[in-house]
Amino acid sequence: MTTYGFHCSHEQIAPSQLLADVQAAERAGFDMAMSSDHFFPWSSRQGHSGFTLSWLGAALATTSLRIGSVNAPGQRYHPAIVAQATATLGEMFPGRYWVALGSGQAMNEHITGDRWPDKETRVRRLEECVDVIRRLHAGEDVSHDGLVRVDRARLYDVPAEPVPLLATAITAPTAARAAAWADGMITINQPHEKLREVVAAYRDNGGRGPLALQLHLSWAPTRSEAEAIAHDQWRSNVFDAPLSLDADTPEHFDAASRDVTVATVEGAVRVSAEPAQHVEWIREYAALGFDEIYLHFVGQQQARWLDVAATEVLPALKES
Repeated sequence: MTTYGFHCSHEQIAPSQLLADVQAAERAGFDMAMSSDHFFPWSSRQGHSGFTLSWLGAALATTSLRIGSVNAPGQRYHPAIVAQATATLGEMFPGRYWVALGSGQAMNEHITGDRWPDKETRVRRLEECVDVIRRLHAGEDVSHDGLVRVDRARLYDVPAEPVPLLATAITAPTAARAAAWADGMITINQPHEKLREVVAAYRDNGGRGPLALQLHLSWAPTRSEAEAIAHDQWRSNVFDAPLSLDADTPEHFDAASRDVTVATVEGAVRVSAEPAQHVEWIREYAALGFDEIYLHFVGQQQARWLDVAATEVLPALKES
């Protein structure tokens, strides 16, 4: 049975407000949550970038939800530090934390001043980081000399239950490659045929664990307001690689998205004023085989959406 979570968008909402929002999401009936991890927002209109790894401690301590986060080890984060941070969350909150690892985007990683590598190098770096993190979580003494370097690292507080290391994947080739190491996979909403390809690539190559989807949506009492919210907040997020991976500041994304239309945004965000329509769309994604679906209302003010989710969306989904 598919379970439904709340997406915590750090690039759109101040961390103090987002903490109140995830607490409200639990009261609304969400089963779990997930968190983005940005140094920069996608757009100056979004205007936030709280530090996820600090925020997670507060969120896990003040809810009973299982909460995961996305992370790109290897440049902004050294894998030993990722291992320490995630092990600490796993030790404090057994069975309630997971991390989804990816190869990153220049907008967040360029801040170190290091060269932004090509895609193949980034993927190989990620795979080295996964190995380092797993070994440290297992309590091993770890040294490594490759695309990342580790010198005699060891964690003294490790989780009693392993922290699941999921893969982030948008394309079928990425999903197929990640199947070799991941404990599950998370992707984002795309046309159904593309999602079928991503799911098949992961499973056909031995991918284990849950399949999760982050679903971008916009709801408001009127269609025009729902469109305006989506266009204002998410028109910088409609681009494919290489632009989505290599553009490195909010100003670049704002310039690139200057002429993006509402119709184009609707290719990335499900937009409707009808809760029943959102329920129908969400059911379609569940039917593709996703075990977990994280609903991301792309507006910055979450209260109205949480009320509708509590009264009309989640009850219908759980009933079905």
